[in-house]
Amino acid sequence: MKLNYKEISTLGALKKAGYQTKSIKDELRDNLRERIKSGEETFAGVWGYENSVIPELERAILSRHNINLLGLRGQAKTRLARLMVNLLDEWIPLVERSEINDDPLQPMSRFAMQLIEEKGDDTPIAWLHRNERFYEKLATPDVTVADLIGDVDPIKAANLKLSYADDRVIHFGMIPRANRCIFVINELPDLQARIQVSLFNILEEGDIQIRGFKLRLPLDIQFVFTANPEDYTNRGSIVTPLKDRIGSQILTHYPDDITTARKITAQESKLDERQTASVYVPDIARDLLEQISFEARNSEYVDAKSGVSARTSITAFENLLSTAERRALLTGAENTMVRLSDFLGVIPAITGKIELVYEGEQEGADGVAAILIDDAVKSLFPMYFPKINKLEKKDAETPYDELLHWFFQGEGFELLDDFTDKEYKRSLDSIPELNRLLKEHQPDFPAQDTYFLKELVLWGLVAHKRLSKNRFTEGYQFKDLYGSFISGL
Repeated sequence: MKLNYKEISTLGALKKAGYQTKSIKDELRDNLRERIKSGEETFAGVWGYENSVIPELERAILSRHNINLLGLRGQAKTRLARLMVNLLDEWIPLVERSEINDDPLQPMSRFAMQLIEEKGDDTPIAWLHRNERFYEKLATPDVTVADLIGDVDPIKAANLKLSYADDRVIHFGMIPRANRCIFVINELPDLQARIQVSLFNILEEGDIQIRGFKLRLPLDIQFVFTANPEDYTNRGSIVTPLKDRIGSQILTHYPDDITTARKITAQESKLDERQTASVYVPDIARDLLEQISFEARNSEYVDAKSGVSARTSITAFENLLSTAERRALLTGAENTMVRLSDFLGVIPAITGKIELVYEGEQEGADGVAAILIDDAVKSLFPMYFPKINKLEKKDAETPYDELLHWFFQGEGFELLDDFTDKEYKRSLDSIPELNRLLKEHQPDFPAQDTYFLKELVLWGLVAHKRLSKNRFTEGYQFKDLYGSFISGL
């Protein structure tokens, strides 16, 4: 029911308007039903969950369940919880100055009940917007029952000259103050077991117990918990009786394909307008960036149980544009394009986001990041050029023979970091066999992206151990794999 909240300021006016009390779970359920019937998107801006997580979440809301979102880091668990706010009524009435958002028609606290008894229909009413009905608490080992539920406040008892037997001396914690709201506890396994036990009654009976007070508060809260499967073994666990009281446990996951991953990165990247205006990003560069995260999730060097967050691609993309932007500023150029060699700049964004296993520690974080970039190049390479087989027949011809022969005869090829766009293009154009290869296998490729594709050929041949690539202070050097050794002899 839509009420004109600006015109209703007393309990009497609220009754006259025909307001009916509704629990928060019914609010969510009713509004979700309307969204589904009208075909309106329920969780906008969350990509890749359309046929998996979102239908399960909608079923849980329709079932009026408290929810546990279980998944690795960077899988939009908190984002989903925050978007549930949009399924609430825009405004709800409450008794003015109530600490626990008392419903005027069903007051719970002594304050609200006494005020209504004293003033009747003249009881002042305040209105709470749905954006203010979201509470969030990160579970850490130092969280106490007093933080979540509440405790006796000796200062309040002294000031009001009340006995400790009087429930007015209670200072409410975060959960009672979140009455009629969505309450999210992130990383639930990090809560100590004894703190998790304090949630039993709230989830099952909806009441609270503080310091022996027999205080019946039928709280009306939609709980959403988030947890990481890794936490079950490494840091803590969710106690079994608590899991039993959570209606639905929903498993989240990472994007299944590069197209979805690109949507997430484009949406979440925080870019300066001057960056997007001055730096051109080839389409293939965006694919390569996302492929790095896919490689990391399957890498023998990366701890799969820890996961590789979607934030890896987001921060890497920001670094990629900043690398190109910095070069443009140094060379005085108004505009530039992303180069494959610019991917050196994304390494700091990768190293801080991945947890390494023992073999990865031996390689070093920077070394693993470089391997992941090479692996991503290797995976994308066959989409644009003939596949390079690991084992070839002796004297078998390949499309890359002339290019490899060019390197064998020469002294190598250098791409410097501070090359202007003109120098960069001229340098890549100086390899005639590279131009022929593109003309033969990618004749219709977008002209502005061809130079990135030329670099991909060189990096791809390196990844397949047909050329060597060395990093030096000013840039990269590509050489024949054996030519330098033979010429030295």
